[in-house]
Amino acid sequence: MEDLPKLRILTADDSRTNLQLLQVFLGKLGHETIAAENGEVAVARYAEHQPDLVLMDIMMPIVGGLEATRRIRALPSERWVPIVYLSALDRDENLVGGLEAGGDDYLSKPINFVVLEAKIRSMQRMLALQRTAGDTLRRLQTVSDNVLEAIVTIDTGGSITSCNRTVEDLFGWPADELIGRNVATLCPEPYRSEHDGYIRNYVGGGPPKIIGIAREVAAQRRDGSVFPAEIRVSEVRLEQRRMFIGVIRDISERHRAESTLRENAERLQRYFDRTEAENALAMSLIERQLMRKDLEDASLAYWLSPAQDFSGDVLAAARAPDGRLYALLADATGHGLAAAISTLPLLTLFYRLVPDGVPLPEMIADINQQLRDAMPVGHFVGATLVCLDQAQRRGEIWIGGMPDAYLVNEAGVAQQAFASRELPLGIVDSGQVDCRPEPFAWESAAQLVLCSDGLLEAEAPGGAHFGRGRLLAALAGAPPQGRRNAVQEALLAHLDTAPAQDDISLLVLDCPI
Repeated sequence: MEDLPKLRILTADDSRTNLQLLQVFLGKLGHETIAAENGEVAVARYAEHQPDLVLMDIMMPIVGGLEATRRIRALPSERWVPIVYLSALDRDENLVGGLEAGGDDYLSKPINFVVLEAKIRSMQRMLALQRTAGDTLRRLQTVSDNVLEAIVTIDTGGSITSCNRTVEDLFGWPADELIGRNVATLCPEPYRSEHDGYIRNYVGGGPPKIIGIAREVAAQRRDGSVFPAEIRVSEVRLEQRRMFIGVIRDISERHRAESTLRENAERLQRYFDRTEAENALAMSLIERQLMRKDLEDASLAYWLSPAQDFSGDVLAAARAPDGRLYALLADATGHGLAAAISTLPLLTLFYRLVPDGVPLPEMIADINQQLRDAMPVGHFVGATLVCLDQAQRRGEIWIGGMPDAYLVNEAGVAQQAFASRELPLGIVDSGQVDCRPEPFAWESAAQLVLCSDGLLEAEAPGGAHFGRGRLLAALAGAPPQGRRNAVQEALLAHLDTAPAQDDISLLVLDCPI
């Protein structure tokens, strides 16, 4: 059994008997009935009750069935309501007149209720299809009205045939005012004047310049304001009818974001260029302090490798007037430019004091106090300072916050280790620092090896540190003149392809006989 919807049926007949028969019969079929004794009442009750089906007698007083049908069809309605005539008049001209007045079917009197039931079932099926189509259309319209893009449908003449709610919000035109207008209404000049030509060219067989392609265009609101939009047009062909659907998106916000990004990129580029220039100047100043001719002394070899553009590790060497060799290896907190700048007072003082032959304890005290006074809290410099009297085969060494230093013999084997006994420079006042160096001497040719913790703590891909053992092994396996290179090669082999995580420095000082 078909699951067909029950109907509200308007029956119009001037015969009370016929009306009663129809109401009883239709009621048994499960339908609701509304009775009207003439055409005038039928029109009024149609407007009031909005029935699903009308059974209309043609011959009625006051207003006949044909005139009542015309009036019903003139009422505004968004749905189709079938009208079936009931009449004893069965001549062709009566049938034609009824259909021209707006009727949909005809049933002759006396009524054959079997045929009437069959016709009602046929109407039920058609009305069920109409409701299904209407529900689908409403769902599609709901979806269309709630998407962010404006959707406009036009015909081959460029006239707007439909649009969703977003079109109203975006362009400021009520939908009922847009329907029937040329879509060029939504375009500014010169595109407005040229738009019909684009459509005619394509409809006439020209190439599809925008069909299926998203492109950026200028769009115009009702108030005349123009905004950037992205549009994608697709074509739909229904039997002999061609339609074009345009999906339009306001991209003003995207333009603003792109403009902001461009401005930010330009500012960043200017900042980068300015920073690079400042870094170049800083690099030049620091290199002038670091790379002095004194480092070309034949009694020393060194290696300095920054983790960034600037090294927080520094080394210095110079000879006093009496020939003593002073050397310094230091490691400032942090990395890069900030760490490198922290070492400038250290280098300046070192190179100013050495020509005066200042004793090592006094030099250490002066440098420490200068750093203590100049640097912010939390910034300090680990340092190893050495003074070698190569003629007398003796030396002095002071270590504050740096790795052990080693005195190795001619075979590269460590004969003596010197450990840090003080805090790094710049943490406390010099009165709280023991500035006395540790003396040492050598009887045979030797070398003093200093390094920063960046060398010892360099991590291989597996996480292992280079460490003290690898350093001493590299020194022991190389001749005196090749020990710096040996340590470099050993470290590179240890790191494999991994980058160094910290600044690395190594200083090798000859202790000849």
